[in-house]
Amino acid sequence: MDSTEIPSIPLRHVIATLAYRAAKTLRSVPKDFAHFQAAPMTRTAIEIVAHMADLIEWATRKADGETDWHDARPEDWNQEVDRFFAAMKLLDERLATGGSSIACSPERLFQGPLADALTHVGQLATLRRMAGSGIRGESYFRAEITLGRVGMNQSSSNWEFD
Repeated sequence: MDSTEIPSIPLRHVIATLAYRAAKTLRSVPKDFAHFQAAPMTRTAIEIVAHMADLIEWATRKADGETDWHDARPEDWNQEVDRFFAAMKLLDERLATGGSSIACSPERLFQGPLADALTHVGQLATLRRMAGSGIRGESYFRAEITLGRVGMNQSSSNWEFD
């Protein structure tokens, strides 16, 4: 490999990273946070979480060769958070089965639903600060990200700072 080539990042690592960051952002939110929004024409926090779950469910369908999109109607914060992490688990398991059985390119999965979901985690972190319940900064470079760990329960060893 010459100096201009960059090795690919396995999608399962991207998913584990998304789960780590999402868990940190979704953990211990204030009771009324679900309906917090930045402005009248923006999504509420629960609508963002529901959209993230929709994205990950769609990614799994894309990996299976399907194209349909489902737009869920959010009802309960805990239900939507659980749905998001359940979708993450299914996608991770699907990708773990491997290579040639995936019906779309890894690049498309990353550039579409996964990158979009990462953006929404950042939006939720910003909303938490706006709502007076910010999360501590962290050196994510040093975070303990583990393949297959895609639920709310993440490593307690982190590198937070104020």
